[in-house]
Amino acid sequence: MREAAEFVRLHRAEEPALGGPERRLAEIRDEIRATGTYRHTAQELEFGARVAWRNSNRCIGRLYWRSLRVRDLRHLTDAEPIAEACAEHLREATNGGRVRPLITVFAPDAPGRPAPRIWNEQLIRYAGYRLPDGRVLGDPRNAGLTELALRLGWPGGPRTAFDVLPLVVEGLHDKPRVFELPGDAVLEVPLDHPEDDWGRAWGLRWHAVPAISGMCLEIGGIHYPAAPFNGWYMGTEIGARNLADTDRYDLLPRVAERLGLDTTDDRSLWKDRALVELNRAVLHSFDRAGVTMADHHTESRRFVRHLEREEHKGRTVPADWSWIVPPMSGATTEVFHRTYDTAELRPGFAHHPEAAARARGESIRRTS
Repeated sequence: MREAAEFVRLHRAEEPALGGPERRLAEIRDEIRATGTYRHTAQELEFGARVAWRNSNRCIGRLYWRSLRVRDLRHLTDAEPIAEACAEHLREATNGGRVRPLITVFAPDAPGRPAPRIWNEQLIRYAGYRLPDGRVLGDPRNAGLTELALRLGWPGGPRTAFDVLPLVVEGLHDKPRVFELPGDAVLEVPLDHPEDDWGRAWGLRWHAVPAISGMCLEIGGIHYPAAPFNGWYMGTEIGARNLADTDRYDLLPRVAERLGLDTTDDRSLWKDRALVELNRAVLHSFDRAGVTMADHHTESRRFVRHLEREEHKGRTVPADWSWIVPPMSGATTEVFHRTYDTAELRPGFAHHPEAAARARGESIRRTS
């Protein structure tokens, strides 16, 4: 009730046309007494989801938080319709390449009735197949979930480094099940360098929509564990992390070799030079394909503009410096030369340990 009251007062303060909070709080109090929980109105859900994005302290792309479109699918609790709705989410978010911010909200937790769960960290992830020699074909981050999907009956893909994983969805009264994403729901961008063909030769690609599905949307004391949402990619997320991290695709040594760089001495800065060229390839490829993507310099300026707007309105902007500063050329961006308030505000998107365990393919006992 305390969290509900804080949320309703925030909502009515920012949208005064709705009137004061007293009547709504009385309704919520009666509903909680009768059922142990309460149901958000459509307006509350929309406002709460948008403010959750505004409060997301790891996200640099919050300038357009008001543009988030909310799909209210709280009536869905079974795995198959949830999987179908996730595919539709991807189609709508992709929007022919002009990616638009979108969230789909499924049923929340309630007393004695845990909500459905999507085990995948993101709606689109690439499989990681463990090989007999200990290496992983594909994305090592997803090796555990890949093994789970195979145990649940997924036949596996063609065994490339970029096989799209199926969704693993746990319905309200069901065990986890696998659902392959339809081809028309997954837009992928072939990656190639503007001055060389190594990306094409290696079969590099990445998907267009970063739809997060492993975080819990928390609004006014109500938890929505299945609420996939997306903005659009910033180039360094792919080029400086997904493809470059040593525990992911680890492509920097391969790119450096292709460029003829000296990899025997870190002082040659071969990692830095290879990183720049890999990120050039990502930006070039998304631009060529006509798919929305931000670069880290532009997005940093947008975030500073967001800070200024919010401060003008008297609102705190929580931010985690280690996530806001881009993972490449950080000191050349405006966001580097600042300190931030690290407060975690609500409404918000929360990282729960059990969700991370599910994304690793580990069995978790659900509780409400």
